[in-house]
Amino acid sequence: MLSSATPKPPRVLSGIQPTGQPHLGNLLGAIRYWVEDQTVGDCYYCVVDLHGLTVPGDPAERRQASMTMATLLLAAGLDPESCTLFLQSHVPAHAQLAWLMECTASFGELARMTQFKDKTAKGGEQTARVGLFTYPCLMAADILAYDADRVPVGEDQRQHLELTRDLALRFNSTYGPTFVIPQAAIPRPGRGARIMNLADPTRKMSKTTDLPSGVVGLFDEPADIERKIKRAVTDADTGPGSVRYDREAKPGVSNLLELLATLRGEDPQRVADRYSRYGDLKADVATAVLDAVEPIQRRYRELSAQPDFVYDVLKTGAKQANAVAAATLQRAYDAIGL
Repeated sequence: MLSSATPKPPRVLSGIQPTGQPHLGNLLGAIRYWVEDQTVGDCYYCVVDLHGLTVPGDPAERRQASMTMATLLLAAGLDPESCTLFLQSHVPAHAQLAWLMECTASFGELARMTQFKDKTAKGGEQTARVGLFTYPCLMAADILAYDADRVPVGEDQRQHLELTRDLALRFNSTYGPTFVIPQAAIPRPGRGARIMNLADPTRKMSKTTDLPSGVVGLFDEPADIERKIKRAVTDADTGPGSVRYDREAKPGVSNLLELLATLRGEDPQRVADRYSRYGDLKADVATAVLDAVEPIQRRYRELSAQPDFVYDVLKTGAKQANAVAAATLQRAYDAIGL
């Protein structure tokens, strides 16, 4: 006899740091998919303010940045009736479970993390915070605390997600079944998985960059957004077939095509077939970006005038998140002998 029970929706967990100015890459590579997922999954989304402590910062500015990011997420379409939105630091189990993960991971595993090596190569290991080294353990705790089935991550976070899976499997093997083993949900090519800097399309669009002219900020004025897109790097090839999707040979043009394809839900190669001039492509990209960003900016201004509403959403979200994460932490404590 077939069961008539309703299938349990997948548990989804994802987070975003409140450091730096949120940009188009955040929207197209992550936030828009959070909005979609909340209608089909049991979604927990957090502003990972503890991760932001790996770099120095002013306390007042840090606190405001967390509120800004939470307000932006609501403005972009997260619905507190359909998902759980909270600040990471409001759920103590994140930091507590991170210590168990640090005691499960090896030094060699953390030393191999690409992001740590990249960041210390720029600033030097002598000045890097220890938290930058152990960051993947806190990220693992973020995920495992919620029994997440699926974790939307960018390609650059795949290594951290694989470490999370390894740590969960090792813990389960050593102490008994404790954690759900999460799966990565990485957007397929052409769906905003990796939006590149408009001024240097070989580099990812980032909140921390020395090329701000190539970053479309979600709080930028419309005229600034249009100007940045129209000044985007292409190449000297202007002959027949110059507008084509080829990430290796034409990274600048391909980035613009991928932007437009992502915004319109199309294939970048099919988009390329409609254009013969860079100027026409840039004009349409600018229009599509503004169509996506301006409603978010308007809603953000409305919500900014209602800080008590945002506080209430985060307070309710933290209560819901605490109930789930505390139960997982206790299960892990029991398993490990605490």
